[in-house]
Amino acid sequence: MADHAIPHFHNEPGVATIKVGVKEFMCVGARPPFDHPHIFIDMGGDVEAICGYCSTRFAYDAALGAHSLPAECELTEAA
Repeated sequence: MADHAIPHFHNEPGVATIKVGVKEFMCVGARPPFDHPHIFIDMGGDVEAICGYCSTRFAYDAALGAHSLPAECELTEAA
């Protein structure tokens, strides 16, 4: 079993780029119930990635930790 949770991000606000502080995460498209299948993204050595399902662009920024900019693109348990 994994020893850490994988952050989930959505692009319901429709921004051009979401900055994230992790290189492994899930893109869910929009907030439930309008989400797409949850896509695992691993940037590896790259500093940006595009979700193959919704075309959201993610850019890596180590200063953010497990968070995103804009912050409202984080999908939390309460969402």
